[in-house]
Amino acid sequence: MKTENRIFSQVYSYLEQGSRFVDKRHLTVLSWMVTALLSSQSLNQARWEPFVQSRAEQANSYQRRWNRFCQNGRVAVEKIYIPLILKAIETWKEKGERLYLAIDTTLLWNQYCFVYLAVVCGGRAVPLMWMGLEHGSASLAFEKYEPLLDRAKGYLQGFENVMLLADRGFANQQPTFRTLNCHISCPPPET
Repeated sequence: MKTENRIFSQVYSYLEQGSRFVDKRHLTVLSWMVTALLSSQSLNQARWEPFVQSRAEQANSYQRRWNRFCQNGRVAVEKIYIPLILKAIETWKEKGERLYLAIDTTLLWNQYCFVYLAVVCGGRAVPLMWMGLEHGSASLAFEKYEPLLDRAKGYLQGFENVMLLADRGFANQQPTFRTLNCHISCPPPET
């Protein structure tokens, strides 16, 4: 069995466990995309072709397939991605280990603010969920990103020991964060 086929089988099996695909064709396409990404070690879709089993005969057929998948309104990223992340951190909950979350903002083109909540694992921040707002500053009032934290709270029920890491921009929000039933680590605000 070719290496790519083994990787595909493992990815397919993992995705099948963690998420609820209505259409198995979506699961197959995503599994081949992940397999090609891992095998080619490149985000360039043109380099994925040798690592995918398909009846396609032209290189652009592969890219059209990936684009159709990415633009398909019936493919809900949150229903695929979040269950996979939760499955990956499930053992931490079972062992009662502390879950570290990081919240941060990024400003794009001085017009859009991107807020993300990430699971800290092995020194890396793995995005859990995110939201974008039309807002000209990276500093946000709590009410703006409260829906993100409410969604996270729903997904993370059962985690008893959660530490939320935040930067200086969130320092004035500590009393509000405490209502989320987690510990806070945040530097004091600049004076």
